[in-house]
Amino acid sequence: MNDLSVALERPRRATLAGKKALVIGIANEHSIAYGCAAAFRDFGAELAVTYLNDKARPFAEPLARGLDAALFLPLDVTVPGQMEAVFAAVQAKWGTIDIALHSIAFAPRAALHGRVVDVSEADFNTAMKVSCYSFIEMARGAEALMPDGGTLFAMSYYGAEKVVRNYNIMGPVKAALEGVVRYVAAELGPKGIRVHAISPGPLRTRAASGIADFDELLDQASEEAPARSLVSIEDVGAACAGLAMDGARLITGGTIYVDGGFNIMA
Repeated sequence: MNDLSVALERPRRATLAGKKALVIGIANEHSIAYGCAAAFRDFGAELAVTYLNDKARPFAEPLARGLDAALFLPLDVTVPGQMEAVFAAVQAKWGTIDIALHSIAFAPRAALHGRVVDVSEADFNTAMKVSCYSFIEMARGAEALMPDGGTLFAMSYYGAEKVVRNYNIMGPVKAALEGVVRYVAAELGPKGIRVHAISPGPLRTRAASGIADFDELLDQASEEAPARSLVSIEDVGAACAGLAMDGARLITGGTIYVDGGFNIMA
């Protein structure tokens, strides 16, 4: 029997058993981050999850318990030192990690509901800090804890590529995030760290509730996507879990659409 035959007959398991995953951005049971964390856990990963602040903790803590999270940590990326504190706690608990997922975004209401050309410098900086620069901070912390490689995820949206009505300033911010993903993938790839921007179709999340006429986006996606179906947080989680597995080790640097094919339509 040749080497190829042996390789083909060797049992292949789709698993994340033994891997450690940090998930940033669980707000409630509708969060994309929660769908991803649940998928990581279902495939065998051990979890560390974050919550925004004391106000958000009662909503996130029961979910963390249900996921058997080994760490439940506060993280407000606008507070200096909190990202570093999260990674210090993760290092103290595990020493290394294999997966880090960033699923947080924010723009002040005036910026989200106004024209891009009218956005103030302060509001632009806030949106970029929370939604984009904090991913760089996460990648920096994760790099130090991934000596044997790993996978980083950032959550984007189709409005990064095309103009989506009412998405406003978040479009340029997400475009910047996708650019960061490409550069971080190039920089960390030699260390075996792969990086993905995940672009789900429209979902009923707390963040999406701030977008004007969001129901119209949902209707358009369900009517025009080739799959004729809206994406769920479980769909996004399953895709991320697959990309975090060893079999996906040569996929990196791109934007992965989980939207029923909506992005290919005119």
